[in-house]
Amino acid sequence: MSGHVEISSFDGLDPRISILRYSNEVDAMFVRTRRFNALIDTLSTPALCREALEKLGASAHDRPLIVVNSHMDWDHFWGNAAIAGVAPIIAHAKALERLSAPEAASTLATKAVEEARFAETELVAPSITFSGDMALNGGDLTLELLHTPGHTPDHVAVWIPEISTLLAVDAVEDPVPCVWDDTPESLRLLRASLARLKALGAKVVVPAHGRTTTPEAIDRNIAYFNELVARVAQIDRRVLRDSAPETLDGLAFEDLLPAHRTMDAGETDFYRDFHRQNLSAAIRTHLETIEIA
Repeated sequence: MSGHVEISSFDGLDPRISILRYSNEVDAMFVRTRRFNALIDTLSTPALCREALEKLGASAHDRPLIVVNSHMDWDHFWGNAAIAGVAPIIAHAKALERLSAPEAASTLATKAVEEARFAETELVAPSITFSGDMALNGGDLTLELLHTPGHTPDHVAVWIPEISTLLAVDAVEDPVPCVWDDTPESLRLLRASLARLKALGAKVVVPAHGRTTTPEAIDRNIAYFNELVARVAQIDRRVLRDSAPETLDGLAFEDLLPAHRTMDAGETDFYRDFHRQNLSAAIRTHLETIEIA
């Protein structure tokens, strides 16, 4: 993947928030408060993170910098080395568990072979962790770091109540987020996180993927999971065990995710994989007769 970081915004987004976009890979966010600047995610390489801060110019360096790692997915935190020793990096405590797992290093090793841009990337851990939720008081704006597991165990969304803005990162996605694994617990947690975020009543919702700010994105995600679970529950368990799930009536990607925006073939395949994981979790939930909140 080639290209450069784009500094962007959305109609209706508070001017104190900037979107740091690298192609269609991910959107990070930069928030200016009276007391500090906050970088929400560091993109996928140190070079991209440095480029983003340079393009922000003097406004990125006019007050102390705080970094928040929303979660330990490679596209969100592999830029940490550009910040190490310069600013505190905050993440949920479960992020350290993910970072210490063998999969973290093996993912980097694999991607470094596949793409030269990852060759000098190193895994840099957050320097401050918290359990539950955490609030950063910027004077004019408060950044409430909300533990919103389900997509990953360590996921954090950022709620800014003064401007009714939710930086949802990957807890909300357009068209749909993906559960961490196919266990009933991951499905339960993601649905609970979506319900929690819905209850905030945000006027602006900014995910890291999907390029939208509409609160309806949360509604669509909730409706998708509600319908997915309901349809699976109507199918006989023996049929679910003996059939390829997506071949069953009403369970295919296109059945549950009617197009509301144009996606190219690559995006469609990407989200079809998300749907397979979500469907697998819903089927396991049904087969294990675990009630989902």
